[in-house]
Amino acid sequence: MANTPPATVADIDTFDELIDARSPGEFLEDHLPGAINLPVLNDAERAHVGTVYKQVSSFEAKKIGAAWVSRNIAQHLEAHFADKPKSWRPLIYCWRGGSRSGSLTHVLQKIGFDARQLDGGYKAYRRAVVADLDTLPAQCVFVVVCGPTGSGKSRLLQALAAQGGQVLDLEALAAHRGSLLGALPDQAQPNQKSFESAVWARLRRFNSSQAIFVESESKKIGTLRVPEALINRMRESACLRLEVPQSDRITLLMEEYTHYLGDPVSLQTQLGHLTQLRGHETIQAWQAMIQAQDWHGLVGDLLATHYDPAYFKSLNKNYAASQQDRSYALNDISLAGFSALAAQVLTDLYTDTTSI
Repeated sequence: MANTPPATVADIDTFDELIDARSPGEFLEDHLPGAINLPVLNDAERAHVGTVYKQVSSFEAKKIGAAWVSRNIAQHLEAHFADKPKSWRPLIYCWRGGSRSGSLTHVLQKIGFDARQLDGGYKAYRRAVVADLDTLPAQCVFVVVCGPTGSGKSRLLQALAAQGGQVLDLEALAAHRGSLLGALPDQAQPNQKSFESAVWARLRRFNSSQAIFVESESKKIGTLRVPEALINRMRESACLRLEVPQSDRITLLMEEYTHYLGDPVSLQTQLGHLTQLRGHETIQAWQAMIQAQDWHGLVGDLLATHYDPAYFKSLNKNYAASQQDRSYALNDISLAGFSALAAQVLTDLYTDTTSI
């Protein structure tokens, strides 16, 4: 297999496993979706080899690196590859498709595995992601789920996905609910590259001839930017508009933000960031409600004073109403209620060609 040509990014779905031979730090920053990390040099080893390369010579660096690479590959052979059948086909990559992935690929091929090296490595993959995120959205038909804060947009997306609908849940991929209070209590946001990799992985697997449901996001979700071509395509798409009574919206929000109800100090701190926008008097009123644990009153006032005005201003600007839109009134916010609504949406989608 010595003359086996390297694979390309377009081939990645044809392999049994994707193996990232880079260091754990490089892998953590971003990697091919679904890849596992089997480093041939760890972070400290890679840094040391790089230092020797710059300060001494490439020859000395390669001698040191080769010894570590050999030991690390031996460990992987004993731990990860021992039970793999001869028919197993892995794709190996490193930063540029150079010596790190080449070493591991060479050893696996000598054993008899049909291992391939990714041509151009992670850098080639990253170029493909950037290029595809500029072009894939234009090939997709989106239905944008709109509705003021607390309407259960994320729950509807989950119900649609459970019934076979194509869903791009950007907030789930971004690990953030998209507002001042949107940070998740037990999960940090990924970095921008990892977020884009996750979006790319979803988009490339969708059937572009069928509708893809997505929430009416802003340009940023927490600290992350939605790819420009994607947000532009979303803003020119038909909308599904949710109408939910305010009392139910308050109930949904209290269910989804229970971590703040159990940590009032954190909630007070976060709301304090709105002082310049909403004024000291409003913030003091909210702080008093928190002290009194008047959660229903607090959430209702936050919706009326802050979230709804901001949402409808943004909605009118970015997701203006069109004749293709369809509105749905939701009066049952139980799991069964969202499931029934999802079924109705999917039925309408495939039977009524005049709307979404």
